Amino acid sequence: MAEIVQLLASGVRRFQGRPADGPSPAPPGELVEQVRIRAQLGIVGDRYFGRQAHRDASVTVIAQESLPPGADLTHVRRNILTSGIAVDELVGSVLVLDSGDGPVRLRVNRPAHPCAWMDVTIGPGAWRTLRGHGGIRCTPLDDGILRVGPVQVSIVG
Repeated sequence: MAEIVQLLASGVRRFQGRPADGPSPAPPGELVEQVRIRAQLGIVGDRYFGRQAHRDASVTVIAQESLPPGADLTHVRRNILTSGIAVDELVGSVLVLDSGDGPVRLRVNRPAHPCAWMDVTIGPGAWRTLRGHGGIRCTPLDDGILRVGPVQVSIVG
């Protein structure tokens, strides 16, 4: 059964500069129970919402199965953590998620490659381990709401 495990909407970039300097402090409330998504713009309240440079990557998704035990969205800075969905295989498709408020279509444009920050936030070797399993970068095609909990999933294309 597919599930949305966590949702992250953060107005600040925490991974800036050199990884050796460590991430900026997390603002309160960046892990949320629901997110509002706007077509072509991203997640309302997120740091990449409406930014032209991130329009094709404004929503990021990663599979819980790709992460080591104890790691979550605060460590990888993706927006949606799923379970039961092989998201890394979906590049070029449209991922449709419905957590009870109607379907939200996400065009999967490209992989979300891990970076050196993963060795700092998760632990040594995480960057290398997550290669090919760092999630996906998407463009939302619909306005809608996604919630933590069970989710109906379909793949188009």
